[in-house]
Amino acid sequence: MSRVTSNPSFFLLFFSFFLLIPLLSTALQDGVEIAAVKQHDQVLPWLRSAAEDAASPAVNSTTLVLAQERTRRKDFFHHFRRYNGGWNITNNNYITSVLSTAIPFLAVAVAWFVIFGVILSVICACYFCCPGEPNGYSKLGYASSLIILILCTVAAIAGCIVLYISQGKFDGTTSNTLDYVVSQAEFTAENLRNVSRYFDSAEQIVIGVGLSPAVENDIDNVKKKISTATDYLSKKTRDNSKMLHRAIDAMRFALIVVAAVMLFVALLGFLFSILGLRCPVYFLVIVGWVLVAGTFLLCGTFLFLHNAIADTCVAMDEWVLNPTAHTALDEILPCVDNATAMETLAQSKNVTHSLVELVDNFISSVTNGNTFPYNQSGPLVPALCNPFNSDYTLRQCAAGELALENATEVWKNYTCDASSSGNCVTQGRITPSMYSQMAAAVNVTYGLYHYGPFLVDLEDCTFVRRTFTEISNNYCPGLQSYTKWIYWGSVAVSVAVMLSLVFWIIHERERRHQIHTKRVMAR
Repeated sequence: MSRVTSNPSFFLLFFSFFLLIPLLSTALQDGVEIAAVKQHDQVLPWLRSAAEDAASPAVNSTTLVLAQERTRRKDFFHHFRRYNGGWNITNNNYITSVLSTAIPFLAVAVAWFVIFGVILSVICACYFCCPGEPNGYSKLGYASSLIILILCTVAAIAGCIVLYISQGKFDGTTSNTLDYVVSQAEFTAENLRNVSRYFDSAEQIVIGVGLSPAVENDIDNVKKKISTATDYLSKKTRDNSKMLHRAIDAMRFALIVVAAVMLFVALLGFLFSILGLRCPVYFLVIVGWVLVAGTFLLCGTFLFLHNAIADTCVAMDEWVLNPTAHTALDEILPCVDNATAMETLAQSKNVTHSLVELVDNFISSVTNGNTFPYNQSGPLVPALCNPFNSDYTLRQCAAGELALENATEVWKNYTCDASSSGNCVTQGRITPSMYSQMAAAVNVTYGLYHYGPFLVDLEDCTFVRRTFTEISNNYCPGLQSYTKWIYWGSVAVSVAVMLSLVFWIIHERERRHQIHTKRVMAR
């Protein structure tokens, strides 16, 4: 005879499971939509309502709103008002609107913890206070419970493996992304520092009369702005990177612990249930009851993280199309202030033009002027090509002018050996000390001219646009994929262990009934 339906505790177990199904299916439905979402799709249709759009805060028309369509979500924490402010990690309303996507898992966790906790208390009281004597068992029930228990255990193992592998890949991709952003910021800051050093060197060069006081004053002003810009850029990106690294490390540790503990509990519970050990089974059921609730919260956390990353990738794609607009994305990798970049570029052209003029004036009036007492002789020294006209537009070199790249090598052919008094004692028009000053001027001029394209990139934020394009193309797909796998892995572990808790009790009970029935039949 069958005892499968003779104990009301079994109805309570299945009743608790079916009570959780609507909530769990809502959460999983949201997860399915998130996994398949396209770049400008919205999420969580259960939060949508056009009737409340008018209640959303107005968006500043002077600022480009990024990923506005994708981030239009109802905010559970602000009376279900729709958030319309677009992507902005510094906006609390944006954060809470993304957190709202995790509400179904919070509801599942609470429902599971409360409902199963009450039912578990009833079952424990029934078994330990009034255990009774089993009087039969169902072979079908025993076999079914064993098969389902094996399947649940295998699913839990698979989920833990997926969780562990995915967290490692996610951590590696995240670290690579953050390191890439920091390296780009440091590259920009270092190039700006190099420009500042060239300005320093330009002020120290004295050929003829040297740079004018007005030019030197402009150089000092630009250097101050460069110093401020580089300090801000480096500090902002490093601070953001450290903050995100700490958050990711904490999540990774939590995932490793959850995967290890859930795997251990699933295997141990399976073993105890197979052996029919009542007390260890019920102890693990209590432990698993708490762990399942925590794992459902973890599912919600990574659903939140997946949405936040997808929002960020869409925001970067939109910013690339509008690179000079002020946006919330400046918090990740800020552009150098446009006025500073423009002034630095203009001043670099000014100094380049002035230094070449100084060198050419020195060549025409001193090295080629047979000026006493240098005792110059031989062919005339060719002039240096000025890359800019007086209005700082690009200029083509005239015939006979030397390009910045090879001027110092050509001038070596015009140097002479000098006496202690500085006069040429062999044929030539450039003394060693003259050559040193002229070469230094050319090196500084070439350096400033070489950094011109870089400064142009700064002026229109091209370097940031390239950075975000690289992240969007090479890093975003991996980040979204791995957060999705972590999400599904944690869902699989949660559901598998949740079902295992129920069938640990069912199989342990059927096991005891089987043993008791065999003893009765053997008498």
